[in-house]
Amino acid sequence: MIDIRLLREDPESLRNAIAKKKFAVDLDAVLVLDEKRREAIQKAESRRSEQKTASKEVGQFKDKKSPEFQEKLKAMKAMADEVKALEAEAAALETQWKELVLGIPNMPHESVPVGKTEDENVVAAEWGSKGDCSAQAIPHWDIPWFNQAVDFERGVVATGAGFPFYVGDMARLVRSLISFFLEEANNAGFVEMLAPLMVNAASATATGQLPDKEGQMYHMPTEDFYMIPTAEVPITNFFRDQTFDEKELPVYRCGYTPCFRREAGSWGSHVRGLNRLHQFDKVELVKWTHPETSFEELESLKAHSETLLQKLGLPYRVLLMCTGDIGFPHAKQYDLEVWAAGQERWLEVSSCSNFTDFQARRAGIRYRPSGGGKAEIVHTLNGSALAIPRVLAAILENNYQEDGSVKIPDCLNKWFGGDSLKPA
Repeated sequence: MIDIRLLREDPESLRNAIAKKKFAVDLDAVLVLDEKRREAIQKAESRRSEQKTASKEVGQFKDKKSPEFQEKLKAMKAMADEVKALEAEAAALETQWKELVLGIPNMPHESVPVGKTEDENVVAAEWGSKGDCSAQAIPHWDIPWFNQAVDFERGVVATGAGFPFYVGDMARLVRSLISFFLEEANNAGFVEMLAPLMVNAASATATGQLPDKEGQMYHMPTEDFYMIPTAEVPITNFFRDQTFDEKELPVYRCGYTPCFRREAGSWGSHVRGLNRLHQFDKVELVKWTHPETSFEELESLKAHSETLLQKLGLPYRVLLMCTGDIGFPHAKQYDLEVWAAGQERWLEVSSCSNFTDFQARRAGIRYRPSGGGKAEIVHTLNGSALAIPRVLAAILENNYQEDGSVKIPDCLNKWFGGDSLKPA
């Protein structure tokens, strides 16, 4: 949620910032409703104060059988009804106002390049050589034994499209990637968490999925629960309505979870095979930091995800996302894309983002300055480290050998228990 003071004191600055993103917001309507809401609250509070004074006077009235006392009781009831109506009006305006405010996206940071589409994202770095990939590389779905190792057909029978089974050594390779990512996160100071796979609407609202990503999340209306699209949602809410001591910052957490996304409207060759699934595995990193250091923390978060790709030996590039391509709650965002030699295209495997105070303001997460004074809002960040399916796709394609096997990156050998994935 944006800082309300900014909305009231400098709406033009906010208006100009939002115009750079892909979201449209009627700030004038928000400001008009904000004024009405404040007037209604003030009127209700003023009348409530008058009611308390009148009630005190009536309580001190000595002759409670007199006509004068009965008249005062009538006046008191009328005043109570009026106060109730005023408070109901103020509450209704508060609800309307909050809905509008929650629809205002975060402002992009000044270092984010201005642009309207993904074509205007900036390549910030590249690592590795495409020429080092296997000369035999083919799209992973064309590997002769792929459909037995990743069974989409039986996934359709059990659940539906986009929910595959991983079988035998392929399941072990997925588990090896998860173990590798978690161990690297632990070595970097992230405390591991095993998080719930469903969250309530308040948690989804706190991280900015609501209102914005309703169409992408699986919803259970009976309980009003949402299947998590990423571990960011439950893990960020672990500290909801909590105040840290300043000396505790930064706080690092990580977690592996399956993730669930409807991906409505997705079709075409770019979503074949492992490229886009409705259920996929991912290790997520989350940070709660001091506002003064959050953009430094973003750079270190990105560097951690880069290190994983380097250890896996996968060529990649880093995109600094432009204003028109960053998300609703994001202030700054990097995407890491790995090269898939069989498809001859880049696949996104990580998004590293700084949300500044946007999520924490919604979630009520603060820190208490060491020198005393009013509690301040922390900054939150998260990054994928990493998403499994497209990393797996790149490993299969880039390391595909002439004999039909796939060479396993050395960093995974201790979990996988071998140096190659061979057809059955």
